[in-house]
Order: sequence, then structure tokens, then C-alpha cells
Amino acid sequence: MQALVDPLLFGEAAGRPGRSAMMAPPAVWQLLLPLGLLCLCSSAASLSGGATAEGAPDYVVVATSWLKTKPVCQGLRVDAPANLTASSWVPLSHSYGPCSAAAAGSWSTPAPADVLLQDQRRAGYIQRKLAGSTPQDDNGSDLPESDCKSGQSEHAPTIQPNVGQDSSPTSEGSEAVSVIEPTAGGGGGGGGQRVPGVKQTMVLDTASDVAWVQCAPCPMPQCHPQTDTIYDPSQSSTYAPFACGSPVCRQLGPYGNGCAAGSRQCQYRVLYPDGRSTMGTYISDVLRLNPTSVIGGFQFGCSHAVQGHFPNDTAGIMALGRGAQSLASQTRLTYGGVFSYCLPRTASYSGFFVLGVPRVAATRYALTPMFAVPQAPMLYLVRLRAIVVAGQALAVPPAVFAPGSVVDSRSVITRLPPTAYAALRAAFRARMGMYRAAPPKQQLDTCYDLSGVRRVTLPTITLVFDHSAAVELDPSGILYNDCLAFAPGTDDRAWGVIGNVQLQTYEVLYNVAGGAMGFRRAAC
Repeated sequence: MQALVDPLLFGEAAGRPGRSAMMAPPAVWQLLLPLGLLCLCSSAASLSGGATAEGAPDYVVVATSWLKTKPVCQGLRVDAPANLTASSWVPLSHSYGPCSAAAAGSWSTPAPADVLLQDQRRAGYIQRKLAGSTPQDDNGSDLPESDCKSGQSEHAPTIQPNVGQDSSPTSEGSEAVSVIEPTAGGGGGGGGQRVPGVKQTMVLDTASDVAWVQCAPCPMPQCHPQTDTIYDPSQSSTYAPFACGSPVCRQLGPYGNGCAAGSRQCQYRVLYPDGRSTMGTYISDVLRLNPTSVIGGFQFGCSHAVQGHFPNDTAGIMALGRGAQSLASQTRLTYGGVFSYCLPRTASYSGFFVLGVPRVAATRYALTPMFAVPQAPMLYLVRLRAIVVAGQALAVPPAVFAPGSVVDSRSVITRLPPTAYAALRAAFRARMGMYRAAPPKQQLDTCYDLSGVRRVTLPTITLVFDHSAAVELDPSGILYNDCLAFAPGTDDRAWGVIGNVQLQTYEVLYNVAGGAMGFRRAAC
């Protein structure tokens, strides 16, 4: 069976929820998301042996131009919520491309070779975390830093919140709006006040705990160029540092870096095992996601020195890991330890990021248990059980996928156990025999010459997680730079990594408190 896809109508053809989708009451989410009461999306049929999802086509035909980034931002694939008063919804974009705030009109698509080199470093970073390696004993030397040509070499999601409450509302780069300034725990309360701040483009990182932005003074070359106005804490009336002996400073644990000479202000340092690092003063200030979603007393790193390239002139990292310092943990009392994001199929579109329970019925998500391990407690792990290609399950025992896979917002290409990857590659090649093979590209060894090809017929690929949560990949999640967007891991005992390319157009829901992860197809 084949499904012809109109490039302009693919989202609707794939069953994107209509605008009238009802919001599930919080009580419903509380019942659906605990591990014992997982509810599956209707498209997530149980798959075992050679069974297939009912009604699922074996192939999809798509215009090759539909998979390429256009030179002008096409905007959102879905409508923003009409009423933001009860939502923390914020637009999200690729770290490069015409929709990127950091690109500031001068975007250029990064060389795929650079993206893949950086992704190799990221995979090594994840594997060292899971092996129990610490920044102190790991220098991340699997690839030299010079191999990463520029800060644009990462395929990562970014958002643009406002930070601080400027003393002078007319300061350059500030944006004054009327909002309700909350208490330190987040949420609302009190009268409307003008709370300006500076926009900061930040990369969403589900594999780290400490959020940070570059702060003035931030001299070169200790800092890297950024498109946004650099956040200056001295210009914010709500900025506050932490004393060295404060509970917040002690809670930093391995991220603590002593005291600033003379000021007794708490210092932090994050050493990323991929060769990058940031250090500075640990502080708090107002963080505004949108005009009505404001987090008072948000704790983050005020970075005065950055080593290594970060994506495309961005201001810093918005950490979403499980640690006490992350955005998800700091806002748990307000937003329930739940967040989600949707990365669009190309950089020509914008997706979204949401803190809290989504305004979408819970039954629209394929849900699977989510767990953590002691050696890398910040990571979000799930168990992949099977892979289905063109309606046929690969002959790979579920044990091959043990112990599990990391779902990482900044990893690009999915890494599979070598045995599973070999089976996937063989099945994919067998169904792509009508196209000319092309030489491998970095770690991608199944590539095609699609020059002159207007429409490509791709076999469908479905990832099946615990509790039969089936995720049929969008066509943009099957190919990367005309290659099969998967790679083998180091060995069958290594943990897998689920990359963001595979989950493009899916809303990925992290219910940290409930121990579940959800996937909603055609969400952006």
C-alpha cells in the first residue's frame, strides 16, 4: 500500500488534531500518566511479531523539496493558543534557519558534515554520562574541538525568553509589557506591573541541569558573540546573587565553584564532557516565557567565561534535566514537573515549548514509562522494544534494545545497538533499491543520490516503545541529508540515543513527576 502525500497538506493528512481539541482536565492527566495507568494514542496499536499498526500504510511518497529548508520563515505549523493567560506556551525554532532569533536575518544552513561531527561528540557525551564518567575525569577527547567549525554546527531547539527587570525601561534591547510579577516559587499574585527585560535565545537541553546565559561583563574571547543584547545583572532591579554559604549554593554540589574573591558570591562551573564549559556567578532573576508566564526568583548561571562553541550565537542553555537547578525542577510546584516541545520538520517553520500539562486531550499521546539511572540522574530514559519497517517488524529480540535509550533534545541522529541497526539498514536498503546509492557521509552509511528526483517513496519506519507506544516517523525523520538518519552504537551493550530528527513534528511530553513520556504526532 502507498500513501500519496501533498506537501502542503501533510500535517492534516497525517491526522493533526483540529483546533477544537478539548483540554484534558488535570485530574484526567493525573490518572492517565502514572505508570500503572498508561493510556495509548489510538494510532499506537500493539505490535508484536510481524503485526502492523492497523490501517498504517507501508510507504509514503513525498516531494523532495518538502524536506528542504526554504529561504524565508514560514511561521508556525499550528496556531498559538488564543488565550495565554493559562499557558506557558512559547515559540521554538531550530538553532539555525530563517525562523531562528539568533540568526537575525543572516542565517545559513550548517554543513551536514559539521552537524554530524558535533553530533558524534554529543553521542560520546551521553555515553560517558551513562558510563558514570564525571567532568573531573573526562576531557571529552573523542573529537578535537577544532573539528567543530562553528557554533552553527548543532541541530538544536531554541526558545527566546526575557530575563531580568530593567531599572530603566528604555534600555536598549528591553521590552516592557504589563504582567503580574510572581513570587519566587512562580505563578501569579499581586497587581499588574511593568516588567521589562532582555530577550535571550537559549538552547533547550534535556541532558543538563544548570541553566545559564552570558552576562556582562563578558569580554572576548572568554565569551562568544551572540545576537541578543547581553544580559547585564547590574541593570536589573530584581537580580540577586547567592552567598557562598547559602542553601542554594550548597545545593549546586558538583556544579559549585567556590566563592568570588572579595564578594563572597556563589560561583558555579559546568564542564560538559564534549569539551565545552561555562563558569561565573550563580544568581536569580525574573524569567518571562511569555507576557503571562513569569517565573520570579529563577536561579541560573551568570556566565563570564565560555569555552567551546555553542549553537549559532545563542545566549546560553535552558537546562531541563532532573536536577534541582533545572527549569522543570524549579517550577515543579507551579507546573507539576511537566513540559513538552515540538521541533518542526525543517528550519523554515517554528514549533513550540510548553511548561505544564498541555491543552490537548491525553488520549492523543502514545505514552511509555520513563526512568532514570543513578550514574546519570539528569537523563530521561525509555525502553525501545521493536522497529517496524514498511509494516514488517524487524527480527530483533527485545533484549537487544536493553538496557534502554536516552531521549535527548540536542542529539540529532538516533543511535541503535549494532545488531538492531544492521537489521534496520538491511530492511531499508531492500525497499530503496530503485534509487542510486551514494557514498557514506560521516557516520551515516546508507545514502542515496536524489538529484533530479522530485518525489521519493520511503518505507514507513515505526519505533515501538514499552507499553506498545508506537511512533511512526514523519518522512523528515527518516532521511537526513539524503541518508538513513540512524547510526550504530559502539556495541550491543551500550545505551541507545533517540535523536531529535526522528521526533520532528512530534510533541514530546516529559511527565517527570508521573514517570511517563508521551508522543503526539503531527503536532507542529
